[in-house]
Amino acid sequence: METACFSLPANRPLATLAPSPPMPDSELLLPAAIAAPLVAGLLLVVSGRHVPVRLQALLALAGFAVPCVSAGLLWANFSALADPATGYAATTTLPLGIASLGVSLALGVNGVSLPLFVLAAIVGFAAGLQALQRDAPAHRHAYLGLLLFMLAGALGVFASVDIFFFHFFYELALVPAFILILQWGGIGRRTAAIQMAVYLTIGAMLALAGAVLLVVKSGAGTFHLAALKTALAAAPLAPAVSSWVFGLLLAGFGILAALFPFHSWAPSAYTEAPAPVSMLHAGVLKTFGLYGLIQIAAPLAPAGLAAWAPWLFWLALGNVLIVGFAALGQRHLKELVAYASVAQTGLCFLGIYAISLGKPAVAGAANTAAAGAGAAVLLMFAHGLSVAALFALTRYVSRRTHTLEIHENGGLAKRAPVLAAFFAAATMASIGLPGFANFWGELGVLTALAKLPAWQIALAAAGVVLVAVYMLRAFAAVFLGEESEAVKKAAADIREMNWAERLTVGLLLAASLAVGFWPRLLSDSLNAALGGK
Repeated sequence: METACFSLPANRPLATLAPSPPMPDSELLLPAAIAAPLVAGLLLVVSGRHVPVRLQALLALAGFAVPCVSAGLLWANFSALADPATGYAATTTLPLGIASLGVSLALGVNGVSLPLFVLAAIVGFAAGLQALQRDAPAHRHAYLGLLLFMLAGALGVFASVDIFFFHFFYELALVPAFILILQWGGIGRRTAAIQMAVYLTIGAMLALAGAVLLVVKSGAGTFHLAALKTALAAAPLAPAVSSWVFGLLLAGFGILAALFPFHSWAPSAYTEAPAPVSMLHAGVLKTFGLYGLIQIAAPLAPAGLAAWAPWLFWLALGNVLIVGFAALGQRHLKELVAYASVAQTGLCFLGIYAISLGKPAVAGAANTAAAGAGAAVLLMFAHGLSVAALFALTRYVSRRTHTLEIHENGGLAKRAPVLAAFFAAATMASIGLPGFANFWGELGVLTALAKLPAWQIALAAAGVVLVAVYMLRAFAAVFLGEESEAVKKAAADIREMNWAERLTVGLLLAASLAVGFWPRLLSDSLNAALGGK
C-alpha cells in the first residue's frame, strides 16, 4: 500500500502560512479556546478558596464557554478560513524557543480535527454545566479547576499540528482526570484511577516511541505533521520500518482508545469517575487514540497499516462482540453505559481498518479509504455526544432514585416523563436511529467494509444489534413498567429535570440531531481532508 489518499496535503509548513482573509483574527481562535480554560482553571486551583462561590461559578462558566464560542466560530467559517494548499484553518505558531529540537507549538485544525475539536468544546461545556449543578463536592474550586485543565488538554490535542505537543496536551488532560477520579470518584476509585494511570501511561509511552521512530526515520528532523508529510512523500518509509512505526502507534493509541484486549481500564474508570469526568473522558479523551491513528499513523505509515490490518480487524471485533456481550450482562446502569461506550469504539476501529481496503490500482479505491476514515471520525463525534448525554442522565437518575442498580429501578417515567424522554432520545442516538449523527457514522463504517466477505460484515453489524438490545432493555427496566420499591421509597425526591439539566443534555442531543439531519455540516470538510468526493 503505497498511497495515503486521505493524508495531509503536502506543501509549506503551517508556520509559514498567513491567516485567511475572511477573518483576520482567526489565528486567535485556537489559542483563546485553549488558554481560557487553562487560565480559569489555574485561578480556581490557586486562589479559588478565597473567591466567593458565585464568582467561582462565573469564572468556571467562562472557562467552559469560551472554547464553545471559539469552536462555533471556527466551525461556521471553516470553509472560508481553510488554506487550499494545506487544508488547515486558524493556523498559528507560538514561539517557545525550542525550534532547534524540531518542536514547535503549531496550532491549526483541518477537516479531520475540526469535528473532534468541536466535540471537545461542546462536551466540555456540557460537562461544566453538569459540574456546576447541585451536589457541589468538597474543595469545589479545585474540582472545577481540574475539570477545566482536562478540557484545555483535550482541545490542545485536536488543535496541535506538532506530534510532540499532541502528547503534551494528552498528558495535560490525563493527569487531572486521574486526580479527579482518585479524589472525587466512587467507592472503587483508587483501584480504577491507578489502573487507568498505568495503562494510559504505557500507551502514551508506546505512542511517543512510535512517533520518535517516525521522525528519525523520515529524516524530516521535526515533529510537524506537514513537514513530515512532505518528507515522506519524497522518500516513504521502508515497509519493515513502516510496520514497526505503525505497530508501536497502534499499540499505544489502541490502549488510549480502549482497544480489545487492553480495554479493562476503561469501564471501571468511567464508572467510578464523577459524572462530568465520565462525560469528558468517555466522550472526548477516548477519541485521542483513534484520532492519532487517523491523523498520524495511517497516513504517514500506510505500509504499516496494510501489514497490521488483519490484526486490527479482529481486535476491533473483540470490542464489538466480546465487550458488547459483557455490556449485555451488566446490572448497574452506569457500568452498562461504560461497557457500551467501549464496545461501540470497535466500530470506529473498523472504520480505520477499512482504510486498508483502498488500493490505488482499483477504481474508486481512494473513496473507499476516505469513506472508512471519514465514517470513523463522524462516529467518534456522534458517539462522544451520545455517551456524554447518557452519563449525565445516569447521574440524574441516581439523584432521584438513589440507586443505579437496573433491577431496583422501574416505572420512573410515570413520575419524571421529561427525564424518560431525554433518556429515550439519548438511547436512540446511541443505537444509531436515523435522525441522529450516530446513524451516518455506523452506516458509513459498514458501507466502507463492503469489500469484505458477507460473514465478516455480519459480525460487525451484530455489534449494532447488540447495542440496541442492551440499551433498549435497560431503558425499559428503569423507566417503564410498574414502579419499583426503590422508586416508591424515593418518591419525595423524584422531580422533573430542571432547566440546567435540560440544557446540559439538550445541547448534546441538539448537536447530534443537527448533524443527523444535515451530515454535510461535517462531511464536506472530512471529504476535502481525506480525499473523498
